[in-house]
Amino acid sequence: MQPAPRGGDTDPGDKTAIDLEAVFDVPVRISVVLGRTRMTVSDLLKLGVGTVVELDRQVGEAVEIFVNDRLVARGEIVLVENRLGVTMTEIIRAG
Repeated sequence: MQPAPRGGDTDPGDKTAIDLEAVFDVPVRISVVLGRTRMTVSDLLKLGVGTVVELDRQVGEAVEIFVNDRLVARGEIVLVENRLGVTMTEIIRAG
């Protein structure tokens, strides 16, 4: 037996953008990880403008997209009007 809808709500799958309006202004932190590397603090302090840092990923490999420190997707780096962006190619299901 299913519980009766509350407050006139219908099936949760029937939500529209207007139903989500309350969360539109909630700030979230989005991070895109291009790759990682390990180095000592002394090596880090020696880095200068134009220094190339080798990362653990290859060109064309998917980047990781985090929302509030939680992995939510993978994607690709894109160039749009001389600015870098990210397009999502895979949504990561929680579980």
